[in-house]
Amino acid sequence: MRKVSKFLLRLLLALFLLVNIITAFHAYKFTHFYDRAELTLKKPGEKSGWDKTKEILFGINAVKQANTVVADSSFQTVYLKSSTCPKLEAWYITANNPKGTVCMFHGHGGTKSGVFEESIVFRKLGYNTLLLDFRAHGNSEGNTSTIGYDESEDVKLAYDFIKNKGEKNIVLWGISMGAAAVSKSINDYNLDAKKIILEMPFGSIKEAASGRIKMMGLPGEPLATLITFWGGVEHGFWAYNMKPSQYVKKIQCPVLLQWGKHDPRVTEHETNEIYNNISAPKKLVVYEYCGHESLCKKENEKWVNEITAFLK
Repeated sequence: MRKVSKFLLRLLLALFLLVNIITAFHAYKFTHFYDRAELTLKKPGEKSGWDKTKEILFGINAVKQANTVVADSSFQTVYLKSSTCPKLEAWYITANNPKGTVCMFHGHGGTKSGVFEESIVFRKLGYNTLLLDFRAHGNSEGNTSTIGYDESEDVKLAYDFIKNKGEKNIVLWGISMGAAAVSKSINDYNLDAKKIILEMPFGSIKEAASGRIKMMGLPGEPLATLITFWGGVEHGFWAYNMKPSQYVKKIQCPVLLQWGKHDPRVTEHETNEIYNNISAPKKLVVYEYCGHESLCKKENEKWVNEITAFLK
């Protein structure tokens, strides 16, 4: 009986160690983007059974995406940097007789090119736009992302750049991780934005990890809890405290919160919690046909109408 107990104890310990090793790898892959030259990329149909098994066990290698929009003479390319932040690239594009400036922040794995269509709408409405590549994304330096935690400093750098131009009417717009970073930046730096637009922000890093894991066909728990732990350990912060649902309590200006009804990553519960925690004037808009994607591209007419009404 004692031998059986020792065997079971060793087995449980081995399983515990194995699960933690696997989740530590997943946490690293979730927060790291490889330069394209570092990887040999395979299309889904070219992946062997071992390739797929490695992705399940050790996570998916994510490539740092390039910008697909080519800057022309109407773009001013600017670079932002601090002692604790790698060099960031942004596009500043002016409108005719501007009413203000919208600072725009993309999602995890995206680029400023990915929110260019939204920026066109803002400029048609009379707003300058500043489109930023977060650290480890697009043309900005670095390969490590903290899913909005350190990116909150990137938001502040963009805000300060526009504020230093003398702009009084600053609007912050973010999608997914961008929205989470905006929320944390407001909480940490008390940015004096006049209006804020949050699209599909996750409630916490743990919930963001759970959404990613479920999309891989794996159970959300306990993997999300462990990935959150290891992600924080690997990057030097307590990741369980990264909660945009709590950060929004510090917002004092009007907020437009938008979410897609078929979002597989951000739940309705997360969205409602965020909305309920906003004490400032607010509006929640649900898009009936959208998932975790550009609401502007999928339901353009509705998105333009809501943005237009909110910015009046």
